Amino acid sequence: MTDDERLRRWRLVLGGGDADGTGLGLEGLDSRMDAALSAVYDQGGREGGLGASAPRVARWLGDIRAYFPSTVVQVMQKDAIEKLNLTRLLLEPEMLEAVEPDVHLVGTLLALNRVMPDQARESARAVVRKVVDELERRLAQKTRAAVTGALDRSARTHRPKRVADIDWDRTIRANLKNYLPEKNTVVPSRLVGYARRQRSVQREVVLCIDQSGSMAASVVYSSVFGAVLASMRSLKTSLVVFDTAVVDLTDQLHDPVELLFGTQLGGGTDINRAIAYSQGLITRPTDSIFVLISDLYEGGVREEMLRRVAAMTQAGVQVIVLLALSDEGAPFYDHENAAALAAMGVPAFACTPDAFPDLMAAAIERRDIAQWAERHLAV
Repeated sequence: MTDDERLRRWRLVLGGGDADGTGLGLEGLDSRMDAALSAVYDQGGREGGLGASAPRVARWLGDIRAYFPSTVVQVMQKDAIEKLNLTRLLLEPEMLEAVEPDVHLVGTLLALNRVMPDQARESARAVVRKVVDELERRLAQKTRAAVTGALDRSARTHRPKRVADIDWDRTIRANLKNYLPEKNTVVPSRLVGYARRQRSVQREVVLCIDQSGSMAASVVYSSVFGAVLASMRSLKTSLVVFDTAVVDLTDQLHDPVELLFGTQLGGGTDINRAIAYSQGLITRPTDSIFVLISDLYEGGVREEMLRRVAAMTQAGVQVIVLLALSDEGAPFYDHENAAALAAMGVPAFACTPDAFPDLMAAAIERRDIAQWAERHLAV
């Protein structure tokens, strides 16, 4: 990078006026980029330069999409909504058609769902559909492959009943010490294979999702993963969302967009009540995985919540607590409740969407989740 380019970038970062300090003036495209940045990040006392004018906001949205890559556009949109209080403008269809769709925008739209006019709701659905379709393309194949592989490995046996069930690669590897040079062959002393593949359900999965406002991104990702898992015949997948009430959205797992519009972000939290409902969905504890996705700020009965988790683990349920299922981690959560769960062998940690398929594979194989988290994530 040349000194002039370095100086130009610093000028765009620092802004103009007293914050400049570079002595560099901007012209043409650089000047327009600087104006777009100043609309949100100007520290000179102006209210962002966008005001409450929908046409001005629409023009700004078009400008930033022309000047910056989509990842930067998404950050600027998010900051503009938060810093300049532009949330109400998202109720206007023309605004929704101008924005760059992403997970954070979907969370904002879901929070506004109950106050949207009908015309804006249709535009919002189109935005949500675009984001959900992209997430499914990114995550579905990896999830199915990880879960299917884990189910196959969990069904491994040293007494396969049919030749077709023998895993020849693993059998040969396990018996290399029995190689006979004169015969140019391996004599297996034990076989490695798979038990008969079951056409019936092999695992029950219950996703229990906190829909408080801070969990918006987690709700979006969880709904997509829920839809993918529900499409697999070897799993019986249920999805429950909660605040102070509990709503079972399992019958909407075929369409994650409809599922998302069935949530209501915001409100209080009653984790104990949600766990109590989820316990009723589990019919085969030793073959079940219960995933609680919550920041653990309990508005219900804390002691009862912990007792229910302990009872589930004692019954053989694989319990996983995720403080967040998103790329942002979990900056705010109840540390006391997280520590109490960890003391009973249920670690609480944030998980990225890309790591979730492998986490589900570890749960299916009943590996130690605490060790898995230590290797893969920052607990």
